[in-house]
Amino acid sequence: MNAFLILEDGTVFRGKHIGADQDVISEIVFNTSMAGYTEVFTDPSYAGQAVCMTYPLIGNYGVSVDDMESERPWLDGVIVRELSEIPSNFRCDMTIQEFLEKYNVPGIEGIDTRALVRILREKGTMNGMITTNENYDFKEIQPKLKAYTTGRVVEKVSCKERQFIKGAADLAENGPISGSAVFSEDDFAAACAGNHDRREKKPSMVRELNGKGLKVALLDIGAKRNIADSLRARGCDVTIYPARTSAEEILEGNPDGIMLSNGPGDPKDCPEIIAEVKKLYDSEVPIFAICLGHQLMALATGADTHKMKYGHRGGNHPVKDLATGRVYISSQNHGYVVDTDHLDPKVAKPAFINVNDGTNEGLAYAGKNIFTVQFHPEACPGPQDSGYLFDRFISMMKQ
Repeated sequence: MNAFLILEDGTVFRGKHIGADQDVISEIVFNTSMAGYTEVFTDPSYAGQAVCMTYPLIGNYGVSVDDMESERPWLDGVIVRELSEIPSNFRCDMTIQEFLEKYNVPGIEGIDTRALVRILREKGTMNGMITTNENYDFKEIQPKLKAYTTGRVVEKVSCKERQFIKGAADLAENGPISGSAVFSEDDFAAACAGNHDRREKKPSMVRELNGKGLKVALLDIGAKRNIADSLRARGCDVTIYPARTSAEEILEGNPDGIMLSNGPGDPKDCPEIIAEVKKLYDSEVPIFAICLGHQLMALATGADTHKMKYGHRGGNHPVKDLATGRVYISSQNHGYVVDTDHLDPKVAKPAFINVNDGTNEGLAYAGKNIFTVQFHPEACPGPQDSGYLFDRFISMMKQ
């Protein structure tokens, strides 16, 4: 069946229909990762968006449910150059086509994704429609495209009730943790010794137990599973709270530390959550925030955010740690960024920057046990260079 991708500027791509048989209007974004499409599709941060994968062949290893970052995909649509119909992988549970049909996600394949990405890079992210209606009327569709917004999607993707995850007791007893790698005894011993030098072959996503007994409150504003997995792998007990949980309820649990997760949408669409984050900031509990959590903390403390032209979405973005001068390769997925031009140095200072375009990638808060990053240190699969940030958080909690 033919399908069409219609952009709000009037550009039309013709291809083949894949996935669920339905039309969808969404924000069109692109991701440059060569692998990890299952993690991309199930990342709650893509709620309200249709994703174009720039790698030309998607689906060649199928879908393994163990790799899903949430219980279902949250994105509105999938755009690919070519969809593999015969995956080859002993872990494969279903094909991409079966996956999209199961979760009612429409898509289109066979279009020139290079041309699409070039348009989005030159003109900026825009809305579009995926449809199988060959008799579409653009004059009728265009007002709907221009009017579309992702809206308040955080509550949509957040958990509905509090959850608890027990920290790993020891490596042999618990076995592999979903999304985590398994390492040699030497690597594990080096990790537990606190060695953070990659030249000593210490992997970033290790199964450390140096957080054993520590209690972490994770505010789920669109959390990927691997955030909780990364903490559990280090021995932390994790309590996951719904997005609209009050600061008072979180603090009543006497956590040793608080995690603010990633999530979808415009951070300024979350005024109620921002108010609660400000209360968490005013507490003396150590806080580590990722992606949307990073942006909400900035807004809660008087900074500003703005939408980027086309955002950062992929697995190869270099970020520089301003404290050490080291550069790490990071996984990213965001369309908004903290505006450091109006950042009060008495409140926070830049801690990381993007090497490609100089935008902010993290903040360190003055006089507080709080640090935040725009990128994803929990990414799996993906670069794990910055996994040491979880160890930094654990050290902060211990102090």
